[in-house]
Amino acid sequence: MALKNNYTHMKKYLLLFCLLAVVQVAFATDLTENPVLTESRIMSDSVVVEFGKSGKVLIIVESKEDFEKLKLMNINQIISELDLEENKETGEMTIVEIRKKDGTIKEVVKVYEDGGNTEVNVGGVRVYVDESGENTRVKVETGAKKNSDPPFRSFFNMDLGINNYLEDGGFPTSDKPYAVKGWGSWMVGLNWMASQRISKGFHWNFGLGFHFYNFKFENRDYQAVRGDDSIEFIQRTDVDGFKSKISSSYLTAMTLLELDFGKMNDQGRRGIRLAAGPYVGYRLGGQSKYVYEELGGSGRHKDKEATGLYLENLRYGVRGELGVGRVKFFTTYDLNELFQEGKGPALNPITFGIVF
Repeated sequence: MALKNNYTHMKKYLLLFCLLAVVQVAFATDLTENPVLTESRIMSDSVVVEFGKSGKVLIIVESKEDFEKLKLMNINQIISELDLEENKETGEMTIVEIRKKDGTIKEVVKVYEDGGNTEVNVGGVRVYVDESGENTRVKVETGAKKNSDPPFRSFFNMDLGINNYLEDGGFPTSDKPYAVKGWGSWMVGLNWMASQRISKGFHWNFGLGFHFYNFKFENRDYQAVRGDDSIEFIQRTDVDGFKSKISSSYLTAMTLLELDFGKMNDQGRRGIRLAAGPYVGYRLGGQSKYVYEELGGSGRHKDKEATGLYLENLRYGVRGELGVGRVKFFTTYDLNELFQEGKGPALNPITFGIVF
């Protein structure tokens, strides 16, 4: 109970501090448009509360009875007299506003509460109070108002990575016809994502994406073709090969749990971010492509087989992300194989890349 009372008092003191601080800022900017004090009102009985080097709050009383009542009031009573109303959807409370002559309203002081965290916006100044731990932490920021960690947000990002696959726990060696050439085996992903904040610095991310994979063979003399019962890798000695690859595309759903240590420690993007979770994809297409030139001839030719090449229709695996500052890296690993069982080599795709 004592902790709860201290928590409540801390917030009330913070609100009162903002009320004191805002008088000079708000009234100075709008005095010419909306004069608050006139010469006749200043001549009435008044109480001046000074704070800082130049801050002042002027309280006007109209009678001796009002002045005696003011002397009996404490900080908590002053705050309670404000009768603040909270926006149930956003958790925000506007406690000071200026109504201009044209009917518009300028919000001067706004309070946002979320569990043990309180944020007070006074013009371009933000005050954060974190009472979720054993010690109370207060942080003051200046500049344009910006909520860097909203409860829910949606966004778009793009993956750009390099593909390979594992066979018996290792990468296929160069003597295998399906060994992948690292540079040129690209993966491109377009993702529509949403993020739900669970607690400070802890988020649940989920979304849909279109992912395109290329597996470019290191040995460009081999062509992947659809055989009667399985995929076949044929060595082409009748032509000069320039490029040989398998490509596939998927509609992918993913979900990740993310820990943002920067936001946990009020460091923004300067901290490390870790995320991991599963994904599942449904194949939209797949083909092989072989680019070659006739022996002794000129001009390039392309052979394509848009048949799926015994690729699995469903892929599933795990995704991990590592963010450092504004840079984020990712890796994906398919728990199932690229080809249908018994229709091709046992290969599990793996990708490394960067998120834009």
